[in-house]
Amino acid sequence: MLEAKLAEAGTLKKLLDAIKELVTDANFECNEEGLNLQAMDNSHVALVSVYLEAAGFKRYRCDRPMPLGVNLSSLTKVLKCAKDDDECTIKAADEADLLNLVYEAKNSDRIAEYDMKLMDIDSDTLGIPDTDYDAEVIMSSSEFARIVRDLNNLGESVRIEVSKEGVRFASEGESANGSVLLKKEGEPGRVRTEKERKAQRARERGEKPEEDDEQEEGDGEVKVKKEKGVKKEKIKKEKKDDEEEDVEMNGEENGEEEFKANSDEEEEKSEASDEEEESGKKRKKKANGSSKPAKKAKTAKKQEEEKIGMQSISPFDFAMNAHVSLTFSLKYLVNFSKSSSLTGKVELLMSNDVPLLVNYDFGQGFVRYYLAPKIGDE
Repeated sequence: MLEAKLAEAGTLKKLLDAIKELVTDANFECNEEGLNLQAMDNSHVALVSVYLEAAGFKRYRCDRPMPLGVNLSSLTKVLKCAKDDDECTIKAADEADLLNLVYEAKNSDRIAEYDMKLMDIDSDTLGIPDTDYDAEVIMSSSEFARIVRDLNNLGESVRIEVSKEGVRFASEGESANGSVLLKKEGEPGRVRTEKERKAQRARERGEKPEEDDEQEEGDGEVKVKKEKGVKKEKIKKEKKDDEEEDVEMNGEENGEEEFKANSDEEEEKSEASDEEEESGKKRKKKANGSSKPAKKAKTAKKQEEEKIGMQSISPFDFAMNAHVSLTFSLKYLVNFSKSSSLTGKVELLMSNDVPLLVNYDFGQGFVRYYLAPKIGDE
C-alpha cells in the first residue's frame, strides 16, 4: 500500500504543469525512498527525470515497490480541483486500478476526495550514469526562462557557449539575430564533480553527507597535531625508537614550557597563576575535543568551495574545465523553463557531444531534463 501526504498540493500541480507537455503517459515508481518518474518525449530527444523523496512528504508509507501508471493530462485535471495550500494525500492499494487523492483545506473543514483510473504502462527505467561535465552554469531560473523565451521569438535553436568570457546564449533567425552574454568578475573555477554536487545538495536540504564526517575527523586530527606542536611529534618518535627516549622526553618538556610560556603571556591580566594553569589545561582539552576542529573543518570546506568557484550562486555563477559550445532546440528549453515555478535556481551542465542537463532542485526533490544537442542542420 502507498500513502503519501504532501503539505501543499501546489507543489505537485507545478511539477505536473512543467512536464505534461513533454510526457503523456508515465509510471510513478514508488518505493520506500520516494516517488520516481522517468520518461522520454515522443520524439526521443528529451528525457525527463522526477524525484520526490520520502522525507519531503508530511507522511509517507510504501510497503513494497509498485508502479502507478498515470495519464499526466488526466492527473493535472484532478489536481486542479485542489487549492495550492490544500494538504494532498495520495493513496493506492497493492495491485489496485485506482489512484485515490484527498484534499484537506487548512482553514476549513472541507475534505475533497477523487479517484482516478490507473493505466498499465510498459516502460523500462533507464540507467542514467553519473557524469562529470566540462561546464557548469548556475543562474536564476526566472532569468533562464526569460532568455529562452526571448530568443524563441527569433529562431528555433540556441547556441550555448561557455568560455572564459562568460556564458553566451545566441540565436539566429530568418529576420533577426540575438544573443545574451552573462559575465562575472574573476576567472571561472573548476566544475564540481557529481559527488561534490550531491554533497552540496544534501547540505542545502539540511542533511550531512557521509564525506563531511570523514573530512571533519581527518581535519580534526591535523588541527590537534598543529596545536600540540613539538610535543606530539616527540611522542610519535618515542614510540618508533626506544633508544632516543631521553632526548624525546626532554623535547616534550621543552614543548610544555613553550606552551605554558605562551599561555602565561596571553593570561597576563589574570588574577593568579593557578587560574592561568587551569585555563592552559582547558585549552589543551579543547584542542583534543571535537568542537574546535569541527569549526575549523567548516572553514576548510568554505575554502574548498571557493577554490571550486561555485560557493556564491546568486544571481549567476559558472565554472568550466574546457570550452563548450552546443546548439539546442529552443522549443524544449522553453518547456523546461516552466519548472522555474518550483525553485529560484537552475543548473545547466554541459560537455561537448553530450546531452545537456537542466536541473531544478527544490525542497522535496528535483526535476531533471536531458536534451540531446543538435548536430549540423538537424
